[in-house]
Amino acid sequence: MSRFSHRVIRLAAATAAALLGLSVAALPAQAQQSPQSPQYAPTMLILDASGSMQRPDPAGTMMDAAKNAVRSFVSTAPAEAEVGLTVYGTGTGNSEAEKASGCRDVQILHKPETLDRGALTSAVDGIKASGWTPMGTALRRAAETLPKSGPRAIVLVSDGDDTCSPPDPCAVAGELKQQGLDLVVHAIGFAVDAKARAQLTCMAQATGGTYSDAADGPALERTLPRISSAALRNYRAVGTPITGTATYAAAPVVTPGQYLDTVGQKEKRYWAVDVPAGATAYFSGTLSFPRLPDISSTEDINSLQLRVYGADGEDCNVFESAISTKSSDGVALTVAKAFDGATKERTGGDNSDKCKGGGRYYFQLNWDKVSAGVPERLPIELLVGIEPAVTDAGPVAIAPPTTFVEPSGSGTPVSGGSSFTVASTLRGSGRYTDTLRQGEFVFYRVRLDWGQGLAYRVHFGANGGRGLDSLSNIRTTLYSPIREEIDSDFSAYTGTDGVLPTNKAMATVPIRYSNRKADQLPPRRQAVAGWYYIAVKLGASFEHGEARPVPVQLDLTVTDTREGGPRYETTVGGGVFGENSTGTKTPTSSGTTAVAAESTASESSSSTGKIVIALIGVVVIGAVGAMIGFVVARRRLG
Repeated sequence: MSRFSHRVIRLAAATAAALLGLSVAALPAQAQQSPQSPQYAPTMLILDASGSMQRPDPAGTMMDAAKNAVRSFVSTAPAEAEVGLTVYGTGTGNSEAEKASGCRDVQILHKPETLDRGALTSAVDGIKASGWTPMGTALRRAAETLPKSGPRAIVLVSDGDDTCSPPDPCAVAGELKQQGLDLVVHAIGFAVDAKARAQLTCMAQATGGTYSDAADGPALERTLPRISSAALRNYRAVGTPITGTATYAAAPVVTPGQYLDTVGQKEKRYWAVDVPAGATAYFSGTLSFPRLPDISSTEDINSLQLRVYGADGEDCNVFESAISTKSSDGVALTVAKAFDGATKERTGGDNSDKCKGGGRYYFQLNWDKVSAGVPERLPIELLVGIEPAVTDAGPVAIAPPTTFVEPSGSGTPVSGGSSFTVASTLRGSGRYTDTLRQGEFVFYRVRLDWGQGLAYRVHFGANGGRGLDSLSNIRTTLYSPIREEIDSDFSAYTGTDGVLPTNKAMATVPIRYSNRKADQLPPRRQAVAGWYYIAVKLGASFEHGEARPVPVQLDLTVTDTREGGPRYETTVGGGVFGENSTGTKTPTSSGTTAVAAESTASESSSSTGKIVIALIGVVVIGAVGAMIGFVVARRRLG
């Protein structure tokens, strides 16, 4: 049976279940991000400094190991991250006579502000373990210190259970969730017993967070940075500020790079790019909508349209339309087109020549169909690039898909990024592990050179959940370097083991320039060397409950075969997206000619194939946890 048939059967089964009376609870409202929202969720680390942390460890003491783990995380956390530090147990001893004061001994050493590595490291260095374990009180204090709205996270490390209850830490976590706070608690048990493990697990599960064991100092040093990085996952559109226009004539001219704009409902916006003769241009758009409750299926549809115009605003008859259903689930919607107008020779005379050969082209994006409840305007992230003409296209397109080889071993821990921009790098064949909570949609990236290919499968592990509070939509999608969807598969997660794709691995053919002339559509999207993206989604549950996290295992095969690739007529010093450019990206008006920033690097125009991908990628950003909908319809013209 084909993959498409499997999808139709699963979709029909889901529909039948709904018709038979399955009641689906409304999803919780998600705080909508503004362009000024933090890219990373403000995160508070809570560190146990009770007297028991003086126990010996390979690092010296358990306190020494915990300090090392925090230092490791601080040294690698993103510069834009907002990280705070709370500690308990430093101000008193742990005798019974000191219990009353020790159970109030919670210190905010550093507020969750933009990362200050020096201040955080100094605060960690000064910690001395001595007192009691007021875990519940520390949880409340930490939550009070975090921002009052938007996604927030707490990462707590403890070597035992609360010795000061009340308040019971699990009850406190439940209270915070009942207050509607968008707060997740991740707990790490440091060489804990069964009682402490149960308490820490309860705290995490009450907020939809994760619990992890760390048997000793080295394990904690591996675990804390990974869990803390996952806690930070949140997204903000980034790029050089730019303002598109309502008409093509006034459109700003952009060169390879990343830009930031906004778009309104039903609005059409233009940007201009100078495309050299013989060059190929790629344009892609991705819309990510916020999760919203109580949206009727008939009002839960969005569409994004892309058109290309030539000289004097001549319509080039290039039209792309992508339509998504279930947008309120946090759908990520993409639209893309490989535009080859500049590769065609002008014949002279008629208007069709205005869409041929080198020159200025105008790219219009239109948020046409709009679902109920979405903001009037959303940020748009733009990526721009150019691929030069070739003198030799390299090997022909004929080649079979990559053969999947299942890896062995327990896997390498990774933390998927919240967007294409911050996708986590997978460095070749192997097994990778992550943990997702319901409502998360994360990205990984794999570098493919000319001739290389990949194949992968995603395993969703059992989390012990049952019933509708464990029922979620799961999906994986493979994207090209221009963020164009190559393939996708989805299913339902019920708390038991699951795998995507369900019948065989998702795979590319060897990446070749000539793939763009292939007979079938999917290989045409695999014609550019660069970063290929794997997205993994765990949808929101169909009913509120424990919201247990799900272990995810990504098995990946990357071929070692590299080929010569195409030879380009001109060198490209600026890099794939202009990232190697030494100049500043400054959009110009349409009345002037934009010149790409110079690079001091000297590069060969031959097969190693550093190209600038011509791409206008648009990401309309909503709240954290964007998800792909069940149905995406596409129309193409030209």
